[in-house]
Amino acid sequence: MTILDIIEKKKKKIELTREEIHYFIDGTLNKEIEDYQISSLLMAIVLNGMTMNEIVNLTDEMLNSGDKIDLSDIDGIKVDKHSTGGVGDKVTLILAPLLASLGIKIAKMSGRGLGHTGGTIDKLESIPGYNVELSRDEFIKQVNEIGVSVISQTGNICPADKKLYALRDVTGTVDSIPLIASSIMSKKLASGADVIFLDVKVGNGALMKSYDEAKELAQTMIEIGKRFNKVVICILTNMDEPLGLAIGNALEVKETIETLNGIGPLDTTELVIEIAALVVSKINNIDVEEARVLCLKNIHNGEAYKKFIEFVNAQHGDISKIEISNRVLSIKAPSTGYIKNIDALGLGEIARLIGAGRLTKEDVIDYSVGLELAVKVGDKVNVGDELIKVYINEKDIEMNKILDCFTIVEEPTEKPKLIYEILD
Repeated sequence: MTILDIIEKKKKKIELTREEIHYFIDGTLNKEIEDYQISSLLMAIVLNGMTMNEIVNLTDEMLNSGDKIDLSDIDGIKVDKHSTGGVGDKVTLILAPLLASLGIKIAKMSGRGLGHTGGTIDKLESIPGYNVELSRDEFIKQVNEIGVSVISQTGNICPADKKLYALRDVTGTVDSIPLIASSIMSKKLASGADVIFLDVKVGNGALMKSYDEAKELAQTMIEIGKRFNKVVICILTNMDEPLGLAIGNALEVKETIETLNGIGPLDTTELVIEIAALVVSKINNIDVEEARVLCLKNIHNGEAYKKFIEFVNAQHGDISKIEISNRVLSIKAPSTGYIKNIDALGLGEIARLIGAGRLTKEDVIDYSVGLELAVKVGDKVNVGDELIKVYINEKDIEMNKILDCFTIVEEPTEKPKLIYEILD
């Protein structure tokens, strides 16, 4: 067996065996296969796809290429949640304490953002003092005691996936459902949770641009979960406009606090409550509507916010010291009409350009900058009404670049659907 034999098989759309996939992953890790040969096989997979058996075997090989997290010392059912990435997506920050306030254990390892999408760890690090690097014992102790901890991905988890992703990122081979599904699920399975909730974003600001692609990805990940005896729930949600109003790290923490106090944007609140209700109903074996009532109750009675403060304080964060830039530009509507479109990808890129995100892993983030929408799709505006605030420091941006992200039309426009489908 050689890597050339494996590449030839995939070129001819012939299913690879478990042994061949093991040879490929082992050779990738041991550097016995050259990067250009790895890239060649990745491109063949992009062009010709993989069978479900191949996807499961690839997931398993990447899962077993490094460490796995043992959460057996945590009492009860453990839940992990993952989003495929979007603009203004601060759901984890709100969802984790809400679920913990209802007695569900959240032991979550998150990543940093790259490109136009923000990372949960970056947002938490905008809270001065917040420690993202707990030891395993500290992590487990905190989850057992207060029900929730969110830390950065640690250890040698799925090193094969890291190697493949680095090559995919520079060889035009990111856009492949088998590769995306196996990458996400290998890391989620390695993280040790009992229930995995996946928010698959669809649209302009997401990795998956079309509903059909997003549904196929969700169904693939659910099937992988079944093969590994894990409960996987997927929700398909709209990312044609940013989620909520805030884009940028400290601003998104501010919106998190508002939402946990019952005064957050309607779409952010709706999505968090829907995800939380699905998880609560699944774990407690109750009706979704009953679970929804419990979730709303803990938002309105302050229990979810109290849990947020408890978990942030436990990791030495101090929300009173969060800094948001005081240099603010207000972008006004150039005409009267209705907001037809807000370019999520465009605003995400602008946030990155002013310092709220990174293009390379070495870039330093300015936590205090970002964008804050004053309108959503479907809203009516008059000339001179505020569209968006821009919080900036050293890095300026052309106003026209921001205005280009808004489409204003004369005729009324319907507000878009936020949640497309729930799959399990």
